[in-house]
Amino acid sequence: MEFKFGGSETNQRTVLGHPSGLFVLFFTEMWERFSYYGMRALLVLFLVSTLLDGGWEWDRADALVLYGWYTGLVYLTPIIGGFIADKFMGYRKAIILGALIMTLGHASMALEGMTSMFFYAGLTFLIIGNGLFKPNISSMVGQLYKTQGKEKDAGYTIFYMGINAGAFLGILLCGYIGENVSWHYGFGLAGIFMFFGMVQFYFSQKIFGKIGLTPIKTGDVDDVIEDSIEQLGEDIEDAVEEAESSKVVRDRMIVIGILSLFVVFFWWAFEQAGGSMTIFAEDYTDRSLEGVAATTFKIINTIITIVPMLVITWVLAMLFRQTFSKYSFANIILGLSFVIIWGIVIWMLNREFQSDTTEVPASWFSVLNSLFIILFAPLFSKIWESKYNPSGPVKFAIGLFLVGLGFAALSYGAAGIPDGAKTASVSLIFLVIAYFLHTMGELCVSPVGLSYVSKLAPVKFVSLMFGIWFTANFFANLLGGLTGSFIDPISEEHGLSTFFLIFTIIPIVAGLIMLILNRKLLKMMHGIK
Repeated sequence: MEFKFGGSETNQRTVLGHPSGLFVLFFTEMWERFSYYGMRALLVLFLVSTLLDGGWEWDRADALVLYGWYTGLVYLTPIIGGFIADKFMGYRKAIILGALIMTLGHASMALEGMTSMFFYAGLTFLIIGNGLFKPNISSMVGQLYKTQGKEKDAGYTIFYMGINAGAFLGILLCGYIGENVSWHYGFGLAGIFMFFGMVQFYFSQKIFGKIGLTPIKTGDVDDVIEDSIEQLGEDIEDAVEEAESSKVVRDRMIVIGILSLFVVFFWWAFEQAGGSMTIFAEDYTDRSLEGVAATTFKIINTIITIVPMLVITWVLAMLFRQTFSKYSFANIILGLSFVIIWGIVIWMLNREFQSDTTEVPASWFSVLNSLFIILFAPLFSKIWESKYNPSGPVKFAIGLFLVGLGFAALSYGAAGIPDGAKTASVSLIFLVIAYFLHTMGELCVSPVGLSYVSKLAPVKFVSLMFGIWFTANFFANLLGGLTGSFIDPISEEHGLSTFFLIFTIIPIVAGLIMLILNRKLLKMMHGIK
């Protein structure tokens, strides 16, 4: 009997029309993103907080440089992690090992009060673990489907929603506990759910059949590494030769290079979210609410927390129905994680409603990115399928314009802050507008860019081109952190408004250049749309 989907017989049981294994990966990735974004939301806030508040009282510049290196390396290590899984471990073992290393990383960061070495060791573990985890779980999603059609696209869309659900809950809960209870508890909470994700994946992995198993060994480790390096060199030479011999291939690969260059400008600005924008939220935004404003925030915060939780719990129940008899322990672990998360959510909301004063956590604003993606991704998908679908370069230009306009809102909001001021009370509406515009820009750039790389690259060079793409993300995040570290000297000399104006002008200029190049790039794509 031939199965419709890859994997075991149990995987043929569907949830929302997709194989059950997709949702095993969905929840594993959700808890990993919970841990990553929960920690990311706290990193800079913890470093710049005073010793009295439990932080390290670092200069903003030093904190933002560390943030840039951390987020940059998170994009670089998956290239190595994918190689290790392909040649030695297989996807499953790489995912489990990566999750274990990240769990240890969070545990180490939770113990930073004993010695600073725990903190740095934790960051190192998180970078290494992410490299093993991230590329390989995405690869497993693709192998669940035997066709390359709309079913696979829809599967990745559901998986993407899991990513954003995890990011949403991680920022909301780890951020709240870190800022209001203890930094240690915030870091530790992220690790607890990473551990739950690892355990439920480990005990349900047989649902994938042969997908992700250890590759067949063809020699000892030294030989495999040597052969792989030689193969990589040959692939690069082949790519150059094919580009030289075929004008179509050459043009398309040049387009990938140009898109990779321009995506640096987008993420360079966008990744200020965990850096300078978090500092703006912490020190320059009026987050204290009273009366009607406080009540309105509590109600809105409750709705945007409870509704996604209900949806995800409903999906969990459907997965239980299909897999509990076969993978009961994995389902019990997953169910336990949701019991705990519901308990924390109810405790948090109850604590806020009983409080006489309301202060919006600085980390809360980062939640808006995931919330807006969940709300607007379906709308953008419909637009791209309609007659109003613009070309790839135009979408990139729109994304760059939107991220620039987001910083224009912040620049306008910061216009009244005196030069060199360390605190202010700007309306929080400017941050809300900025996150909304940035998210709309992300929906124009991120999924579109990945799609064009896969379509433009010759089949045998897709991995190589994705390596270039993620390397561009590494440089963007690193440069974003380094540029953000100049927030104080620029603010003292020219004002905070001018600092944000830099992130307004450069992306918009890049967007204009992309519009100018649109026709040329379309011609060089040779029919790819």
